Amino acid sequence: MEWGKREVGKRGEEAAAHYIEKRGYKIVERNFTCPLGEMDIIALDRKTLCFIEVKTLSDKTYGPPEIAVNIYKQHKLSKVALAYLNQKHLHDIKARFDVIAVTLSPGGERIELIKDAFDLRYPELY
Repeated sequence: MEWGKREVGKRGEEAAAHYIEKRGYKIVERNFTCPLGEMDIIALDRKTLCFIEVKTLSDKTYGPPEIAVNIYKQHKLSKVALAYLNQKHLHDIKARFDVIAVTLSPGGERIELIKDAFDLRYPELY
């Protein structure tokens, strides 16, 4: 089954949101956007604020979806997370970055939650 890139992403995000809600996460915001970029899902896992990047593929030709969260993407997500924390005045909250890898297939989806997938990446000075 062929899906467009946008539909693949949307289906993956819906599946990921459902998946984490079933595991007790409380979604605070979806598709938070600022001038620095976008965060797919922001949710609470008990008292920890989770910045969640969802990566979805409809085939594994280029490897598993989570490998797309490379160092460049981590820097970008870190900037967005810091902007969110500043905007919401959440300076003393425990936070982490999770990645949800979704692989879609005609038989269903495979979802992997990678908690604490990477540390905050400060922008490098060049």
